[in-house]
Amino acid sequence: MVDGGALEGQVALVTGAGSGLGAAIAHHLAEQGAHVVVNDVRADAAAAVAKDLVGEVAVFDVSDSAAFDAAVDTTVAQHGRLDVLVNNAGIVMDRPEVIKRLIAAQVAAMAGEAVAPLRVLSTLTDERFDRMLKVHVYGTFYGMRAALRHMEDARSGVIVNLCSVYAYGGSVASPEYAAAKHAIAGLTKSVGAEVAPLGIRVNAVAPGFIDTPFLDPLDDAKAFLLARIPVGRFGRAEEIAKLVRHIICDATYSFGEIFPASGGWLA
Repeated sequence: MVDGGALEGQVALVTGAGSGLGAAIAHHLAEQGAHVVVNDVRADAAAAVAKDLVGEVAVFDVSDSAAFDAAVDTTVAQHGRLDVLVNNAGIVMDRPEVIKRLIAAQVAAMAGEAVAPLRVLSTLTDERFDRMLKVHVYGTFYGMRAALRHMEDARSGVIVNLCSVYAYGGSVASPEYAAAKHAIAGLTKSVGAEVAPLGIRVNAVAPGFIDTPFLDPLDDAKAFLLARIPVGRFGRAEEIAKLVRHIICDATYSFGEIFPASGGWLA
């Protein structure tokens, strides 16, 4: 159990914190006494969360390296430090036609019928694949790089990247998402080992399906997803936020680790 105030006087930047999982993480870090910088591409959403936390706002797209650098440099200039970075920002591509084909294939397979081609990868556009990697992989890379430029000199700091259960396997419905999450896992493990001698901890959380607006495009597939979750429900944002808080405050012997939280997801 973490005592209140474990992050008193520390400065944390949480990306994609205007709603859902990011907002929950920001709230939990603030409860521990951290001064939280709330990032989102939506200025109004970021402002609402920051006001609630008495934090501050940094509006930028994580796939913009110059903007990420500027936000981190500005935070350090204003506060003299950056102790925590949580790379949470992410996107999900809405492809309802793919979900329909997957459901039809599941029904056909259960009935012993021939399954039609799913045409997931073969219809994936360059733009969709590029955007997925830009936000998840490049965004995580830009954030770690910007933060480490300051943390390395301070020989202190914690970075938590948001990964996914799909970092352990594939996603038939979204191969671009799985590819991005595999890359984040690889970055986490590699950089975690690199900076461990400096006392800097870089780790990742690999959530399963969490009940946030992120799941909205998957409404038609929720029954199939729940059937693969042994606990029988989707996760709650605060459950992942508590795990992130634990990693930051208590997991002092963890470097380059991936922490799963999936409800027992059957991949």
